[in-house]
Amino acid sequence: MRFDATGKVSLDHIYTQPDPRSYFSVLSPLGYCIPQQAKPYFAKLIKEYRDSQHVAVPKVLDIGCSYGINAALLKYDATMDELYARYVGQERAGESREALLAHDRELSRSRRPAQPVRFVGLDTSGSALSYALDAGFLDDAVHADLEECEPTPRQRAQFAGTDLVISTGCLGYVTERTLTRVVQAQGTRRPWMAHFVLRMFPFDPVERALAGLGYRTVRVEGFFRQRRFASSQEQALVLDRMSAAGVNARGLEAEGWLYAQLYLSRPADGEATGPTN
Repeated sequence: MRFDATGKVSLDHIYTQPDPRSYFSVLSPLGYCIPQQAKPYFAKLIKEYRDSQHVAVPKVLDIGCSYGINAALLKYDATMDELYARYVGQERAGESREALLAHDRELSRSRRPAQPVRFVGLDTSGSALSYALDAGFLDDAVHADLEECEPTPRQRAQFAGTDLVISTGCLGYVTERTLTRVVQAQGTRRPWMAHFVLRMFPFDPVERALAGLGYRTVRVEGFFRQRRFASSQEQALVLDRMSAAGVNARGLEAEGWLYAQLYLSRPADGEATGPTN
């Protein structure tokens, strides 16, 4: 079992497969559930944005979207249990990618969107983005590593007009550098943001960077389970990291689960868009 620099087990391989079967097969025994935990909060925020900003079809940018999980949950009212059932087990093991895609396209065709929304995914995995697009979960995809590179003109155009920016677990690997580049691609617009961030990762650098861009951030009360630790060694490494950072894991991570906190960031002036020319 390999571990990354943060102390977490390395699961990089599950994000780069041509379809989501490895992703869900590996995460199922770990009880991975943060997208389901996040779903009602994102849904409420999208509705609030639509109603207050008078935007009929909000454009949501999902950072670290992988196979379009958040989009499937929010656009088609899927659940994580339903997705696990779709991708895990012998019934799906022998299917081709095209057969799996046909099954997923039926989901996107047969269900009216739970609420009108347009999803754009940002990820470093081209194969995951390709699947999410082909399945109909994402409406557009940006294959980029904004930690290393400025967005291209085409990518800036894809980011333009974003109403909400969300993430479920990538912050800590993705930093304020990516968020800053996304915001700067908006011109005077300031999209609302909602990020579920593991407690092992400090949010302060992100909050400071967003404040410099005109945002005010609040943390929502409560803690949200992400997944079980993959091993006692992973738990020990993460608890050591948290202890060194002064984060008390008693009653939470010490009991065997990784936990996240939810941070909401909005323009300090309360407006989603700046003055237009």
